[in-house]
Amino acid sequence: MPNARLPQPSRRGLLAAGGALGLTALLAACGDEKKDGSGTSADSGDSGPWSFKDDRGKTAKSEGTPKNIVAFTGVAAALFDYGVEVKGVFGPTKTKSGKPDVQAGDMDISKLTILGNEWGQFNIEKYAGLTPDLLVSTMFDDAGTLWYVPEESKDKILKLAPSVGVSVYDRQMTQPLQRLLSLAESLGADVKADKVVKAKKRFEAAAERLRKVAKANKDIKVLVGSASQDIFYVSGTNLSADLEYFKSLGVNFVEPSESSKKESGGWFENLSWENVNSHDADVIMMDNRTSALQPADLDKSKPTWAKLPAVKAGQVIPRVTEPIYSYDKCAPILEDLADAIEKAKKVS
Repeated sequence: MPNARLPQPSRRGLLAAGGALGLTALLAACGDEKKDGSGTSADSGDSGPWSFKDDRGKTAKSEGTPKNIVAFTGVAAALFDYGVEVKGVFGPTKTKSGKPDVQAGDMDISKLTILGNEWGQFNIEKYAGLTPDLLVSTMFDDAGTLWYVPEESKDKILKLAPSVGVSVYDRQMTQPLQRLLSLAESLGADVKADKVVKAKKRFEAAAERLRKVAKANKDIKVLVGSASQDIFYVSGTNLSADLEYFKSLGVNFVEPSESSKKESGGWFENLSWENVNSHDADVIMMDNRTSALQPADLDKSKPTWAKLPAVKAGQVIPRVTEPIYSYDKCAPILEDLADAIEKAKKVS
């Protein structure tokens, strides 16, 4: 979901320090290569023409199956689960301590070229240096905005390679799951591999279990939150792919009023910490992204948080706010939510 709490983009210079080649010249050179097709990667020309129609209605095309792929970190992690590896990533990839971010999944981030680790960061010269065949990201609106591709430099970025946008906006989780599986298959993944088949069956079983648990525990209210130093955000379910899906399975979510969500474009309600108890809840799902304060931080710094009935009862679980859309990574999300609801005591 869009994160209004992210800091304003820190502007990078468009030329790497000491770089011998100006960005303008580099862009022009890459553009010239693509005109006659010789700019595709050396490995990708033998498999025949490749194309994929994305959720913007645009068809990405290349002379062969893309090999030099660059993707938003969470998308790259999903492709990795299907056996498709990328050359570069952008978006939260490593923490300040150097460890992999939650959105990096099972990838070995030491092998990746990180083009930008924070909002607004995207090193175009590094990107061009990878001779990209394809760029992939998610979309959180219906305008086709590619997540974490900076608006001010998108034209320069998108002229270097075909791009694919996978929408995670105002639809259920199963749709981006299927779309990324289809994309992975087009890129050479064996979607009938035992690992993939088992992961999909596990996801389907987890969905059925969550449906049964939610039905048996209709009185358990689940609140979805995210924390910053000054504001507690209560998410609504209408636009997020994960929450829309859980709601369809019968999970009883706390819903902010429509009027309270206007400032965020319909995503969430802003509460001061003094008013954090405005909604009754039995289970709280908290944003697990590194951009958000975590429950351990709140226990020490926010007295009103510690007084919430769900917190006092130990009924707080992580919310994977930006899921890695592979069946392998989404199945545990459903399982954990089912466990939390099944074990929860009514405290609201």
